[in-house]
Amino acid sequence: MNTTQLPPSRSHSVASPSEMEKSQADTGNLQASLTQLINDHNRSSLRLREHTEKAKRDAIRKAVRVSDLLVDAVNGGVEQSFVNEKRIELEIRLLSATIARFMKQTDRWLATTHAFNTAFKRS
Repeated sequence: MNTTQLPPSRSHSVASPSEMEKSQADTGNLQASLTQLINDHNRSSLRLREHTEKAKRDAIRKAVRVSDLLVDAVNGGVEQSFVNEKRIELEIRLLSATIARFMKQTDRWLATTHAFNTAFKRS
């Protein structure tokens, strides 16, 4: 004979009211815990985001300050180079004028010396 075995039936016992209240209380505690975890996570994420934004603003402000200092340093060097260039150009003009004056004076001395030598040879 062929007998088929059926799986054991699950017994559906009726829960007592106190067991149902305990189950609902456990579910409520679980939901409250999950809600608390979500709220804690959201607050933590918000604080982290605020901290990150503050750090970003500080980094940008400091980068701008460094950039300004570098520009000032370069501009200061360029300005000093420009002042030095103008001073050198003035010195060149003054030296050129002095050289021209000395050349004229030397030419006059040579002419006077030549005249004196010529006069001395004739005498």
